[in-house]
Amino acid sequence: MRTEKDLLGTKDIPDNAYWGVHTARAVENFPISGVLISQYPEFIRALAMVKKSAAKANRDLDILEAGKATAIIAACERIIGGEFIDQFVIDVIQGGAGTSTNMNANEVIANVALEGMGFTKGEYTKLNPVDDVNRSQSTNDVYPTAIKLGVILAAQNLLADMAMLQDAFAKKADEFSDVMKIGRTQLQDAVPMTVGQEFRCYEVMLGEDILRLEEALKLLLEINLGATAIGTGINSDPEYSKRACEHLADLSGFPFVPAGNLVEATQDLGSFVQLSGVLKRIAVKISKVCNDLRLLSSGPQAGLGEINLPPRAAGSSIMPGKVNPVIPEVVNQIAFEVIGNDVTITMAAEGGQLQLNAFEPIIVHSLFKSIMHLSSGFRTLAKNCVEGITVNREHLARVVESSASLGTALNPYIGYENASVVIKTALRENRSIREVILEHGFLDEQELELLLQPELLTKPSRKIDLAALKAAKEKLDA
Repeated sequence: MRTEKDLLGTKDIPDNAYWGVHTARAVENFPISGVLISQYPEFIRALAMVKKSAAKANRDLDILEAGKATAIIAACERIIGGEFIDQFVIDVIQGGAGTSTNMNANEVIANVALEGMGFTKGEYTKLNPVDDVNRSQSTNDVYPTAIKLGVILAAQNLLADMAMLQDAFAKKADEFSDVMKIGRTQLQDAVPMTVGQEFRCYEVMLGEDILRLEEALKLLLEINLGATAIGTGINSDPEYSKRACEHLADLSGFPFVPAGNLVEATQDLGSFVQLSGVLKRIAVKISKVCNDLRLLSSGPQAGLGEINLPPRAAGSSIMPGKVNPVIPEVVNQIAFEVIGNDVTITMAAEGGQLQLNAFEPIIVHSLFKSIMHLSSGFRTLAKNCVEGITVNREHLARVVESSASLGTALNPYIGYENASVVIKTALRENRSIREVILEHGFLDEQELELLLQPELLTKPSRKIDLAALKAAKEKLDA
């Protein structure tokens, strides 16, 4: 053990721990969720990138001596590379507006740097977690900046997984482009379409959401690094904010810039609300898609049975042979969680007071959960469901042939009232549209064959002049 002290007194710290007294107190104070900040590695990497950028800016401005800066930078690089992640031991939900997380980072970086300099952990007279690692900084600018960078890093995986699912739907749209089915409105038969059109819709929906997410992420590129406590920049050099942001942009590869008004940027969490709203949009839409997949695959005998989802697990402990749509179901549940997270983020952002919002820790937890769980959901939906979907061609062909909804396509040729008579008769007597139309003499067999072609039923087309076609055919026959 080693003994460390703070303004509250002394505390014994395990000698193998890279964290120190401030972290130890936070561990005692916040046994809340059991989810440690180390479970969001992109956030830890982001914290280290911010600290490295700060050290470089301080070195540039001769605010921090070169030897200390070099040691801090080297320690940060090791954390960015994935070392010491397990030393970030504080619960993600915490009081203090993220101060405990910032202190945890300061202490780990300081002790890694001390060992690199040839000293032992806790020799803070040689390099201090607050005076050196936290130089020119406050939790109030480091923490939100790290959230923004960490979220951007995590969102790259989500964007990739969304693109994967989009591609899976696109391939199914091509595969099923020739399969006719009956579309539905309000769960009632509407008009013909193809299964390919149905799946193409899902591809397009995902493409739109990818664009919206990319737009929301751009709002995170304006940061308050250099604001220190409330945005006035107290205890920092006039050039520090600009230098630190430039270093962070170079290090991360993302074009971060200082906010135009650091006081406003320190208290306003609008960009997080905007991002959460986009994540909610993504969740709502993919949940609707999963509802469709479950409904379209319902059965196998008493449901719609239009498509088959790949079987992933036995569905029942009592009903032999039952297989459930478990992959869409889990994605539905992720969507419910994301929608709830959005409410949490909304209330946390609203709860800020005066120059600082104290509730960013719950925003960290909620945003990272939403991003990580959506990413996993999209990936499993693509790999374990959509890629293996098959379509019941014969069943759909029978349904289309016997569907009364074909009468809608014939409105321009036999009129709405006659089409209504045909549909009612077909439904009442359980007969096909074709049979009833021929019986009433509204159209002949040749005209029906022409009008009921799939390419005419599933996209816009000009009205066919049946009389002219008949005359041309008669002339050709003669």
